[in-house]
Parts: sequence; structure tokens; C-alpha cells
Amino acid sequence: MGTLKLRRRRTALAAGLATLAVAASLAAVPAQAVDKANYIALGDSYAAGLGAGPYLDDCYRSENTYSELAAHKKSIKLVANAACSGKTTQDVVNTQLRQLNKGTELVTITAGGNNLRFAEILASCGAAMVNPAAGPLCDAASAYAEGQISSHKLAGDVTAMIQRVKAAAPNAKVVVTGYPYLYDPVAPGQADPMSLFIYKATLLADGLNGSIAAAAQATGAEYVDVRAAFAGHGVNSAAPWINLDRSALASPENFHPNARGYEAYFASLNGAKAYSAP
Repeated sequence: MGTLKLRRRRTALAAGLATLAVAASLAAVPAQAVDKANYIALGDSYAAGLGAGPYLDDCYRSENTYSELAAHKKSIKLVANAACSGKTTQDVVNTQLRQLNKGTELVTITAGGNNLRFAEILASCGAAMVNPAAGPLCDAASAYAEGQISSHKLAGDVTAMIQRVKAAAPNAKVVVTGYPYLYDPVAPGQADPMSLFIYKATLLADGLNGSIAAAAQATGAEYVDVRAAFAGHGVNSAAPWINLDRSALASPENFHPNARGYEAYFASLNGAKAYSAP
């Protein structure tokens, strides 16, 4: 009888030790890591990071751009920021899609502004405010952009770009962004040259963003509007998130976001759950 009791105690002790060993081994196993989405950023200077410096190359890629900020999230693996300053939607297709493949899980794109030759509008219309002789150049540049929007040519170009991106990265979520107002909109009815210029710039920005949004809807991509995030921070505000160095009007950083502006881009994308775990 005593032998039987001893055996039972030994069996119970062994079972208890085995339970403790299993518990200890489970505790030693680290929590499963969150799957990271393989992320590629495409686009023009607004995706590259021009305006926020310092720059990594002649594409004006900056470590302060929105894709680099996203790289700090646990859910994101930034494979490449392939964006480059000055590129149109067709340039994106021709030069940046080689980064994409079936393993790409997230693509963001900011492109379309260069299709409207926006830099030409800013240069010619800015000159026209101080020299009326430049007025015809401003009118011609603006008319070109308006034609690209009203004819739906821009929307078609953005649509074609997104379709090519989806074909190159068939498993990816594709997110396209809009652009901010460069100047905070002003009250209607003003007649001074600056207000007239801001009216024109506001209308063109609305047309640009509307074209991008329409292309996103047509292709099943997601569209993220950043205008609200920049509200009150145009170049004519007390706290601008858009660069304008009046002592260096030829600077390529002019009319591009500064570091705070790219934080606003990131916040808009993050708020839209573009960077959520897959």
C-alpha cells in the first residue's frame, strides 16, 4: 500500500514538473511578429521629398518624405522610394515600375502635377504679377493645364498609370494622393493681382485633385486628399508648410512641402489606413 502511494506521488510530481516545463517553454517563445507590408513609393517631387532635405540624390529624395516616415511603422517595410522630381505619370510608368513585383503589397503614388506643367504656371504667372508683359505666357500656361483637366486627358493619364502599376504589382494595395493648395484660398470678390492668381491656382488644384480622384475610382485604387491637412498652412499663412524663399525664387524647393508638410502627408495617409497591417 505504501509503495502504491509513493508511486502516485511520484507520478503527480512528474506531471507537475512537465506542466511547468511546458509553461516555461511557451513563455520563452516571443510573440509572433506583425507581418510587414512590402512597400514601394512612386511619383514626382511631392513623393520624393523635395522641399524637406537633406537629399540623397539628384531625384531630390529626402529622408523626411512621407514614405520614409511610414518606414518607422511596425507594419511597413519600405523596399524603395522610387519617386523622382519632375516626373509625369508616363515617366512613372517608364522608369519606376521596375521596382514592382508580385511580392509588393503596398504602392503609394503622388503624380499628375507635372502633366499640367505646374512649374511653368507658377513661373510665368509669378512673373506676370510684377511684369504685365509676362501675362500672355501665364495665360497660355494656365490654358494648357485647364485643357488637360477639362478634356479628361489628365484623368486618363492617371488612370493608365494606375492600371500599369496594378499589372506590375497584382497583389498590392494601390493608394494615390492628391496635392495641397499652395496658397490658402482667399475670400471671393478680390481684384488685386495676388488674389486673382490665388483664385486661378485654387481652381487648378481642385481640377488636378478631382482628376486623380476620378482615376482612383475608375481603377479601384484608394484616393487620399491632403488639402484639409494643409489648411491654414499655405505659403500665404503665418505658419507655412509649403516653401517659398522670396530671396531665391529659382530654388527648386519653392512650392514644395517642408518637413511639416510631409508629416501632414503621412498623417493623411496613416489616417486613411494606408499603412495598416495587411
